[in-house]
Amino acid sequence: MLVSRRYLFTSESVTEGHPDKICDQLSDTILDALLTQDASSRVAAEVVVNTGLVLITGEISSNASVNYVSLVRKKIAEIGYTDPTNNGFSADSCSVLVALDEQSQDIAQGVDRAFETREDASDEAWDAIGAGDQGIMFGFACDETPELMPMPVSLAHRISRRLATVRKSGELPYLRPDGKTQVTVAYEAGRPVGIDTILISTQHTETIGDITDGAAVQAKIKEDLWSHVVLPIFADLAVQPDANTRFLVNPTGKFVIGGPQGDSGLTGRKIIVDTYGGYSRHGGGAFSGKDPTKVDRSAAYVCRYVAKNIVAAGLAAKCEVQLSYAIGVARPVSIFVDTFGTGTVDEEILLKLIREHFELRPAGIIHTFDLQRLPAARQGRFYQEVAAYGHFGRTDLDLPWEKTDKAEMLKQAASTLFAGTGV
Repeated sequence: MLVSRRYLFTSESVTEGHPDKICDQLSDTILDALLTQDASSRVAAEVVVNTGLVLITGEISSNASVNYVSLVRKKIAEIGYTDPTNNGFSADSCSVLVALDEQSQDIAQGVDRAFETREDASDEAWDAIGAGDQGIMFGFACDETPELMPMPVSLAHRISRRLATVRKSGELPYLRPDGKTQVTVAYEAGRPVGIDTILISTQHTETIGDITDGAAVQAKIKEDLWSHVVLPIFADLAVQPDANTRFLVNPTGKFVIGGPQGDSGLTGRKIIVDTYGGYSRHGGGAFSGKDPTKVDRSAAYVCRYVAKNIVAAGLAAKCEVQLSYAIGVARPVSIFVDTFGTGTVDEEILLKLIREHFELRPAGIIHTFDLQRLPAARQGRFYQEVAAYGHFGRTDLDLPWEKTDKAEMLKQAASTLFAGTGV
């Protein structure tokens, strides 16, 4: 049912220099490197960062030969941590420790040969791989933005990406890699109608040119962020900030110490930032560092693909899809779809369409999106690109699960099924 009252909803994002996001990107950089050399690599790579330290741990089974230390240092430099004096963390000076094990054989036997293949003697190719773990995954789409994402998280990500752009281009050279953004959107009758609050916390140098007074530094940052970062990201949206929009910048009054020097980081600790900003439910599983046989990742991608195509087809204004899996079993245990009262057809029809037109077994998902071969096809860079600024709604990347290539087919199939009900 649509909510008729007026309310506020807030989502956040973090920049690529945030300690947790450093870890996500390092985990996925390792994954990219392994899959580029060996597409069948089984990877669960975890990273921890702190002042002057990177720890790589987890389980990896692969025929690839990767220099983890070199890989990590290169990615840290790319993110922007190259100055140990001011950042307390640098690509060239940090210690890199590697503590990796192989994937458990108890898990591997269910992934290499699915339960259906062993018990049901099925010879279907997509039954050849079982789910890499049990769990629940959600996907979501809505028509609030052109990329069919909730507006609060979409805006928060846009601001975070823009912070990185103006930092790296030299447009605002005093910015540093660490940062957080937060956007509060006002809703009426379930639709966004205004921007209530924009919050940016961004790491910066102690002084800006000849400006040394702390209050003057913050005033300069606030002025620059509004004109160079905030305003450009609203170009294609009907909802705009206005005179009543609060704009908060570095509310503590200073953000010089940041990154791993200011806080430790850990892979998988920004799962809400990675998905829908809390607007939709989350199954609890992180994405980064996991190869696509792990349904925490691949099934969440196909859930988004299903939900986005349903919304793009005009069958709902909002759609959430849930899948659940049992470890070693290829077919989902359950499928759930919710359109929150916005559907143009019954949800039973949508369930039938999902079962008929979407491949939901791990091997089928991997094949549909080419998830094991994409890193090699894109010069060793694929998963690391989505490890910051969200895995969904990325208009800056060509992601297979963001395509709406089934929308027209779904619209026609739904029309046929609806007509068949005699309603």
